[in-house]
Amino acid sequence: MLCRILLADDSPLFRAGLRALLEQKKQYAVIGDAGDGITAVALAERLKPDVIVLAMTADTLDSEQILRELYLRAPTCHVLMLSSRSELDFVMRCLQLGAHGFLLKSATVQELEQALQALKNGGQYLSSAVLPMVIGQAVKHSRKRTPANNAMQLTTRQLEILRLIARGESTRSIADGLGLSVKTIEAHRSQIMHRLQIHDVPGLVLFAVREGIICLND
Repeated sequence: MLCRILLADDSPLFRAGLRALLEQKKQYAVIGDAGDGITAVALAERLKPDVIVLAMTADTLDSEQILRELYLRAPTCHVLMLSSRSELDFVMRCLQLGAHGFLLKSATVQELEQALQALKNGGQYLSSAVLPMVIGQAVKHSRKRTPANNAMQLTTRQLEILRLIARGESTRSIADGLGLSVKTIEAHRSQIMHRLQIHDVPGLVLFAVREGIICLND
């Protein structure tokens, strides 16, 4: 199925290059592009793309505001942050504000396609360059507090799905692998988040590491 994409980048050259790259692929349709946050949010609200590739080089505050506005005004759109910044605080803040994926601008074309496919299928994607930091954050914070929740709150099926989510599998991939529908996987994910009182994928990864559901080299 065609993946409808909105590009948002304040560099006309980078934006044009990314558009040219994606338009070579039959599975993508670039339905709009924006050179600033205000235009990006307005286009997202009007066009309702499947994926928004947000690659602004603006400072953290501007990036955070764009994510907040997209969350409020285009909640059905999946946002892929494409950034040259890899500081842990920035990555975590973007994910906490609603980004569904985070990819470095140094990523390969193959990884970009993997990220787009994951988001198109309702999943999330964390760059291989970012995921170790997120897991490291889990280990660090797990030593500072006793978790209120534990893996015993989840059924065997939910633990299996949590493990796959923490490994970066998309909703479609999990559904196909387990022989279930996408809606069933989404329902399980919602129940997992509700039971654990965790409301984002990085949080699920942290929990999975802390509870030994996945290991650092899984």
